[in-house]
Amino acid sequence: MQSLPPSPVRFEHLPDGLGVGTGTPRLSWTTPPEAGDQQAYEIEIRRGDRTHRTGRVATADHHLVPWPAEPLVSRERAAVRVRTWSATGTEASPWSAPSPVEAGLLTPDDWTAVPVGAGWAEDPTAERRPARVRGHFRTGDKPIAHARLYITAHGLYEAEINGTRVGDETLAPGWTVYPHRLRYRTHDVTPLLDPGANTIGAWLADGWYRGKYGFDGGTRNIYGTDQSLIAQLEITHTDGTITVVATDHTWQAAFGPILTSGLYEGETFDARLDDPHWATPSAPQDGWTPVRTGKRDTRTLVAPEGPPVRCTQDIPPVTITRTADGRHLLDFGQNLVGRLRLTADGPAGTTLTLRHAEVLQDGELATRPLREAHSTDTLVLPGTGPYTWEPRFTLHGFRYAEISGWPGELTPEAVTARVHHTDMRRTGWFECSDPMVNRLHENVLWSMRGNFVDIPTDCPQRDERLGWTGDIQVFAPTASFLYDCAGMLDSWLTDVGLEQLPDGTVPWYVPVIPGEPMWTPIQPGAAWGDVATLTPWVLYRRFGDLELLRRHYRTGRAWVDLVERLAGPDRLWDTGFQLGDWLDPAAPPEDPAAGRTDRYLVATAYFAHSARHLAHAARALGHTADAVRYDTLADEITAAFQSRYVHADGRMSSDSPTAYALALAFDLLDASRRQAAGDRLAELVLLDDARVATGFVGTPLVCDALTDTGHLDTAYRLLLQTDCPSWLYPVTMGATTVWERWDSLRPDGTLNPGGMTSFNHYALGAVADWLHRVVGGIEVTAPGAAVLTFRPRPGGGITWARTRHETPHGTASLFWETTPSGLKARITVPPNCTAVAELPGRAPVGLGPGTHAFPATEGD
Repeated sequence: MQSLPPSPVRFEHLPDGLGVGTGTPRLSWTTPPEAGDQQAYEIEIRRGDRTHRTGRVATADHHLVPWPAEPLVSRERAAVRVRTWSATGTEASPWSAPSPVEAGLLTPDDWTAVPVGAGWAEDPTAERRPARVRGHFRTGDKPIAHARLYITAHGLYEAEINGTRVGDETLAPGWTVYPHRLRYRTHDVTPLLDPGANTIGAWLADGWYRGKYGFDGGTRNIYGTDQSLIAQLEITHTDGTITVVATDHTWQAAFGPILTSGLYEGETFDARLDDPHWATPSAPQDGWTPVRTGKRDTRTLVAPEGPPVRCTQDIPPVTITRTADGRHLLDFGQNLVGRLRLTADGPAGTTLTLRHAEVLQDGELATRPLREAHSTDTLVLPGTGPYTWEPRFTLHGFRYAEISGWPGELTPEAVTARVHHTDMRRTGWFECSDPMVNRLHENVLWSMRGNFVDIPTDCPQRDERLGWTGDIQVFAPTASFLYDCAGMLDSWLTDVGLEQLPDGTVPWYVPVIPGEPMWTPIQPGAAWGDVATLTPWVLYRRFGDLELLRRHYRTGRAWVDLVERLAGPDRLWDTGFQLGDWLDPAAPPEDPAAGRTDRYLVATAYFAHSARHLAHAARALGHTADAVRYDTLADEITAAFQSRYVHADGRMSSDSPTAYALALAFDLLDASRRQAAGDRLAELVLLDDARVATGFVGTPLVCDALTDTGHLDTAYRLLLQTDCPSWLYPVTMGATTVWERWDSLRPDGTLNPGGMTSFNHYALGAVADWLHRVVGGIEVTAPGAAVLTFRPRPGGGITWARTRHETPHGTASLFWETTPSGLKARITVPPNCTAVAELPGRAPVGLGPGTHAFPATEGD
């Protein structure tokens, strides 16, 4: 018998099994490293007084294993455990700890709740004060077995039962294409209920639903004018009967202490109006009026596919500086996304004003880059003693904060910055001997954290914060190494499919909201629209989820078919609006798309790349005819690309680093011209003294293009350059996140004068994928990381690197170090994986699960 059991079973890509949105959730587990490869498993599912066992199933499958029993029905609970057999023994392992799973409300008829909100008249064109709603109920005399709250909102909500907060998520229910999909979440609220009288209440806010959002200060009422709660509390008694408390006409509404709230604007809170007992049976009735009920198509209510946004870290201020006029300037040492929590004491009516910014200019907050996102929170003290507060329904991107009106001395213990993002499981780590490269990697990590806020956004601070398709398209390989983002991105890709136009056009950003004239009407654009084909493939490779690939295949196919029609029989996409190599450093400020590279060269290259990847997806899904069709199409585009954009000697018509990087990384050159193109790319890089000369499109590819054509040393020179523009230039300027522009902060300390200047944009941080694979040496070479290649390629004076990745099978890691005797390495291969070690100066060697040491020399 194996001495250790498998890990507890996980369901789909969810953090736990409460409220799953399918009756047949797929199951995953890992086996202990010392157990050897799994040869078989047995799953046990206990549901009530019934037990289902699969018996011994002879397979190594342990990731996203199909549900092996009758589907769960709405609200049904089960406990799932697994045991395994390995190649090293004939007896089964101990059973894993049982994992509870419970279905949410799976059919529209399960819902009786209706939207409820303020019954008073409101001006839909103006800023409206948020409401609170509540309902009183009794549990009856029968004992309670368990209670579940199914809850969502038009807008944002934070619920309480009997004065205690329900859950810990932020900005719930998140942002989806609300007319088609509104997420609800399931909470176990059994411990919050009292015998007899009870109260459930919720704070409400506009959020994305009806708040002011988008460019130039935003647009109101994008999805509706109501601000409403949809909640259904189901209390199951020990005798099996159920009491349902749902939002309906009997609920009440009133103003609360939140006077204003906006994702861009910030929040104003008058604590003199705060009654902590407002959501309890003993709360006063004064000011409470009947709610207005609304309608919601319950077919659009869906369970989450991934984790919610939560506070994941508290950061104290590094310095607090008092200005001559009494303000306090706080530096948290890290550009982050979140909000402040403070504890203050002062006379009633004392007003504290909290302003936020990413950088300072002349010792003051540099708020110009925020544009119309005022990012200002205001607290009015109640005068009843120390009062602790943080905003509920807003987030800011900031490193620095200014507090005005603070009574007395402000100490570090009184204020903390609370970091918020989608609470994904961390899966990737990297460090090396170069401290500046380590800081670069940390900057990439922090930019991902700050921009994975329910959807993958471009920036978290200014009046934008949209799900730009091009940004995540280039960053997905890095993101899926650092975090388990499969569930979150699967959800967002579903919205990409919903927002896709009938002709196949993929919008520039998803969800789609009113935009500037440049983005309206929506036009197809290369690199951005290609998220439909390339990102599902990346997620399939990383996480091994074939069903995810299947769900999004139609979206990708419609996109490629559209571009095929646009390109016509010559297979060249050389018409229409394109962003090209967006933010090429050579592009003029007034036109960030006007870089050194022909934007139609970019478009045709991506056309070929997407067609090829669609063929890969078709083959993986068993669509043989499609695979042949799109492979043929990719071949035709490649030939057309070579004819139009590549000279006989390997030179490109656009003699730019991005043009060569695209051609090389996308395999668009024949063997006779490939090396010449690689040599020219290296020559161009060195002619510019290894400063970055690429934008959003070329930057993720240039180091790979150099590496794969024998110019590893040049790739390292590019990586380690510190002059602007370069990856390390922002590090020399004190950056703690990745910037949108290479020179968002100029060497003289002044801000880039452009109106588009973010200090937290992950797109240019896509180089971290190269760090993980080439410097760190871990590369996924089969879907789901079932096969790994350990191939570090040292250079640039870096003497060691340590990389770790939590694969679906367990931990993969590589530590290498150069010594006078040569390179030594230590490699860990997860169970149920195979690997190849390709270390410098050694012949490739196959590896099985376990830890393998490679000394610098024999006998070392």
